[in-house]
Amino acid sequence: MMKYFKYIFLLFIISACSSQKEINTNYSKVAKETVLKDKISIRAILTDENYLWYAGNEGNYGKINLKTNEVLKFKIKSDTIVNEIRSIAQTKDFLFLLPVANPANVYKISKKDNSQQIVYSEINEKVFYDSMQFRDELNGMAMGDPTEDCLSVIITIDGGNSWRKVSCDDLPKVEEGEAAFAASNSNLIITKSKVFLVSGGKKSRVFVSDDFGKNWQVYETPIVQGEAMTGIFSADFFNDKSGFITGGNYENPDDNSNNKAITFDGGKTWKLVANGAGFGYGSCVQFIPNSKAKALVSVGANGIQYSNDYGNSWKQLDDDKELYTIRFLNNKTAFAAGKNKIIKLNFTE
Repeated sequence: MMKYFKYIFLLFIISACSSQKEINTNYSKVAKETVLKDKISIRAILTDENYLWYAGNEGNYGKINLKTNEVLKFKIKSDTIVNEIRSIAQTKDFLFLLPVANPANVYKISKKDNSQQIVYSEINEKVFYDSMQFRDELNGMAMGDPTEDCLSVIITIDGGNSWRKVSCDDLPKVEEGEAAFAASNSNLIITKSKVFLVSGGKKSRVFVSDDFGKNWQVYETPIVQGEAMTGIFSADFFNDKSGFITGGNYENPDDNSNNKAITFDGGKTWKLVANGAGFGYGSCVQFIPNSKAKALVSVGANGIQYSNDYGNSWKQLDDDKELYTIRFLNNKTAFAAGKNKIIKLNFTE
């Protein structure tokens, strides 16, 4: 009798799973709603339950209540220069902000009372950090341009209370003129079990770690490279295997050749898509949640671009060229930020 009930229960589970419909991400238009209008350049945003956090130039940051659209504005309080903030990350109780240039200070900010603390400081004329993310409540990482002969990588294992810079002896060497771009806080992607870093400039590659930065593999990409302002500007990974990179030539934003590529093997090999078609320079790309790595949205010099076939073809849904970064709240709603604004995007068929 017990075996019989187990059998029935198993059939029920299989039936329930098989009856689940694939989420439709076949969109044809997007509706825009401005949720912030201010004199600020924003390249760093993240969603946090009922809030959207943002950070920008001159030490300005804030949060938007996604239910009421109420905006609370803050500013970094520091005796030192606070450069433009392009890296943002979070744990449950704290927000972390990292300005791009010298001095590179990681600010730990309480979400409860907005108290601020510098938990890492790096003084170097070459320092320039591009992206930051937490894997969980304890482990976080940020990456930036080389100050020596490797990409700059700093790691925390105690929830952001302290950070250490990884020695170049433990990182892959970069080529001359290889660096990264702080376009949209998307040069560093942490999935369930992997870390991905992307570079650009004279060389444009993908650095992959399976053990949170202890060991690395480096893979070539077909993205345009060779000049200071060419290469990968943004990446996203749907899971450990499926990822997308975009960028191009920042100084020739309409050039849509060799600027979009996809991987299905964790970054080992990349296939150019929409080569000579679709959008040109891309500032940020993101997979649409629950789309099985099929649907993507990019923002940049050619407006809001959408693909529902793994990036093989693209459709412009809006011509706004002043958006730099985008993050999804769910499979139909996203927030995008850029020059003097943050907008809410609702995608529909």
